Amino acid sequence: MSEPEPKYDFYEGNQSAITEIFILGFQNLGKFHTVMFIILLGIYVATITGNLLIIALVSATRHLLHSPMYFFLSQLSTSDIVISTTVCPNLLYITWNEGAYISITGCIWQFNMFSVSSVTECFLLTVMSYDRYLAICKPLHYASIMTWRSCIFLVMSCWSLGFLLSMIVTVMIHYLHFCGPYTIDHLFCDYTPLMQLSCSDTTILKMTVFLIATPGTVLQPFFIIATYINIILNILRISSSSKRQKAFSTCSSHLSVVCLYYGTLIATYATPTDGRLSTRNKLLSLIYTVGTPMMNPIIYTLKNKEIQAVIRKYVDQHQRK
Repeated sequence: MSEPEPKYDFYEGNQSAITEIFILGFQNLGKFHTVMFIILLGIYVATITGNLLIIALVSATRHLLHSPMYFFLSQLSTSDIVISTTVCPNLLYITWNEGAYISITGCIWQFNMFSVSSVTECFLLTVMSYDRYLAICKPLHYASIMTWRSCIFLVMSCWSLGFLLSMIVTVMIHYLHFCGPYTIDHLFCDYTPLMQLSCSDTTILKMTVFLIATPGTVLQPFFIIATYINIILNILRISSSSKRQKAFSTCSSHLSVVCLYYGTLIATYATPTDGRLSTRNKLLSLIYTVGTPMMNPIIYTLKNKEIQAVIRKYVDQHQRK
């Protein structure tokens, strides 16, 4: 695909600044770009369907899925929908056209929405691990601590912190000057490729991002690990094998999601990149932004017996009609 000339504006000193950028996406797919488009479309449809199913089940069956765990799960599904919808539709367009233009403003706001949902998801996973810790290690105090008021406060805090921390970075990026190269060798507008386009001093921005990202990539995983060490130790003390199995099953789905999410997150952003982003990093970003939101509802559906029971109940009711 031939790339048209980029558009420029001028800022102080008559230096040119780009106003549009070209996102390359997956290059050299040739005839397989149609296959990739169909795969991505299928994943996006499955992601939206699966996460909407979780939200609908939790909302419609509060008498069955009534614990705070399922309320937090519905919020996690909402975050997954936001991540997938922020990245996938534009990625589908890029894949079909083998590259596409996006304005600098549009690129920055795509990064902002992706960042809000990603940061919020980190906080939600931490809250969910704390919820499991209280349920298993402090069962007598669980009901008094995890009231509905507490749950709503925790969820609002997750979304508020996600929005606030992301907006700090987004505003700082907005005031950068971008002067090329005008292409992004990536799948969407992420932090690293945007920094590669900037000709401004980004020292303060990088320090800010480091201070914001450290809790999400270091402190929160350590907190989750610490809670699960306590959870496992408490489960092993349970004398009844059936109760022990039930306790493990309630935690296994969340632990699987945490491992998948943080594994791809750390592999994507904690490994060094030199110059243009490699195919490996594109694939990791694809798993993190597209694959993980699709897998989360599948993991919870396959591993959670209560959700399976609710689905079976609705299927049986539908078959009787």
